[in-house]
Amino acid sequence: MRDSSSIIYGRNPVREALSAGTEIDRIFVLDRNEEGTLGRIVSLARKKGIRVDFVSKERLDEITRNAAHQGVCAYAAAFSYSTVDDILKKAEEKNEAPFVIMLDGIVDPHNLGAIIRSANCFGAHGVIIPKDNAASLTESAVKASAGAVSYTPVARVVNLSRTLEDLKEKGLWSYCADMDGDDIKKTDMNGPVCLVIGNEGKGVSALLRKKCDFKVKIPLFGNIDSLNASVAAGVFMYEISSRRKM
Repeated sequence: MRDSSSIIYGRNPVREALSAGTEIDRIFVLDRNEEGTLGRIVSLARKKGIRVDFVSKERLDEITRNAAHQGVCAYAAAFSYSTVDDILKKAEEKNEAPFVIMLDGIVDPHNLGAIIRSANCFGAHGVIIPKDNAASLTESAVKASAGAVSYTPVARVVNLSRTLEDLKEKGLWSYCADMDGDDIKKTDMNGPVCLVIGNEGKGVSALLRKKCDFKVKIPLFGNIDSLNASVAAGVFMYEISSRRKM
């Protein structure tokens, strides 16, 4: 369940949050009810490109922990998002080659926060996440970042594949974390880099993996053949950072 502190419920509170420009991840509305205030909320959300799900009263009760939701609630981000341009601008201002982390479907907010923390520690200029089917900047993610979200911009985009293509057009080389890739220790990862980390269970999606320039892996020597997503991301970032600083 989402952090209760990041849930807004009730018709007026949700409508006011939308009108005020609050970062909203997703809205839940009772059983396709698009009349009156609920209809205006749905319309405004759609204009802003916010996902709207129509659900049962039982589901709304569950999300809001039986609060007086009046048929609507919203997941609000606990921290403001940046843009991809903000991330690239940060690299430019520091006179450094861009170092960007792209996350393809990380669903655990603690993993997201830990990756943002590692990104800050190892000098990445920002993190890119998808708008749907992934963890967002909830209270748990922000807390797990240990304050890193205040220094490392996080951009949320509609289409990761298109964003990756845009980054490649701007001169970034893309590296996909993949168990069948080349040994990262033997891979040249200097210059402008976009590191793509996949879902905790499925890895990087086939389409995004196909668009990447290179595939890289971390050599493992124990009985377990995989690492937690945030741990793996940290190792990859360390390897990239150590070479950039040489």
